[in-house]
Amino acid sequence: MDKVLEGKVAIVTGAGSGIGRATALLLARAGAAVTVADLDGARAGGVAGEIEAAGGAALGIACDVAREEDVQAMVAATVARFGGLDILHNNAAASSPTLMARDRDIVSMDVAVWDEAFAVNLRGPMLGCKHAIPHMLARGGGAIVNTSSASGLVGDLSRPAYGASKGGLNALTLYVATLHGKQGIRCNAIAPGVMETPALTANVSPQQIDIYRRNHLTPRLGLPEDVAATVLFLVSPAAAFITGQIVSVDGGLLAHHPAYAEFLSAG
Repeated sequence: MDKVLEGKVAIVTGAGSGIGRATALLLARAGAAVTVADLDGARAGGVAGEIEAAGGAALGIACDVAREEDVQAMVAATVARFGGLDILHNNAAASSPTLMARDRDIVSMDVAVWDEAFAVNLRGPMLGCKHAIPHMLARGGGAIVNTSSASGLVGDLSRPAYGASKGGLNALTLYVATLHGKQGIRCNAIAPGVMETPALTANVSPQQIDIYRRNHLTPRLGLPEDVAATVLFLVSPAAAFITGQIVSVDGGLLAHHPAYAEFLSAG
């Protein structure tokens, strides 16, 4: 593929599996040196090894994005290894089955569940931006992409902490784009629909997945590679005039009338 990111340096968080892994691999194929960050350092190292085995440059690092010292160290290690920073994909999210199972409704909400969702899903990206932007400015600008969610754009019957944190991430995206646009920093978010990732099968029953499948306009659910391709576009020169946008990569999940699936099955 074209090396549209030749000479660029990127960080991808939550890159040990799923969307993050697919994005890290694709950015590397496009020529970027990539720091693969994940709460699980062994998985991060494994993905970095995949990149290096394919001839790319990578650094695997363990990072809890909710901890400022971890994020600061991740950015510092990237700059020390590769000489700067141009791209940040804030992808890490709090999506463990244990947490998701407790994120039911507001009345029974355990404040610890709420706080953990916001610490990872919103404070984490804020910290990433806080520590990455100064290094991007030193190189004349940069591109940031936040992984939001369709859950941050609509209400649902469960997981209000997750959805609210992603709604906050959308707002953060607009603020970063506004505050730093004239300095050459672009910031966008991607709102995926239901993606076939390990997190999906860990948190959603087959019956619920089938309901989601019926409500997507596409014949299939999303794949990590669908999001990765959008990240690559948004951080590339081709998207130089795109900033402050929440881009839905959702197979049309939010594009139709709420009764769509029922009308479709009724013929």
